[in-house]
Amino acid sequence: MTRVDFYVLDAQAGQAREVFACRLAEKVWRLRHRVYLHAGSKEAARQVDELLWTFRDGSFVPHALDADDLDEGTAERTPVRIGAETEPHFEAQLLINLGRQVPLFFSRFDRVAEIVAGDDDDKAAARERFRFYRDRGYTVETHQIGTPRG
Repeated sequence: MTRVDFYVLDAQAGQAREVFACRLAEKVWRLRHRVYLHAGSKEAARQVDELLWTFRDGSFVPHALDADDLDEGTAERTPVRIGAETEPHFEAQLLINLGRQVPLFFSRFDRVAEIVAGDDDDKAAARERFRFYRDRGYTVETHQIGTPRG
């Protein structure tokens, strides 16, 4: 059964959720797992795609926007994909959800990471997602994440 982890951030500003998602994707990729970042819209997916190049000096995360027309060679070499609005076109161990709703395909993954910013609107949407998982019998863990220092 899929394991669900909620990462509750202290930070509210700017792209805190997206930056944390990039850090998590990098960590999981370094463990040789495949990752799907699910954004709330195609525009948000493009923004995450750009952020994966710049979120941290010296980082490199092989990634691409997920699409059914991704050529086979690129698809094979790309363990981190970003998408929105549709099911992913590949198999991955981790789903990082940046959308406001639970993706209908979440149970395809071994793990789901739900990232929650410190603002009230994001917390309210996250509570709904938490109830969704819990009411269906999924194991849900919550992790409080402080603001990184220097």
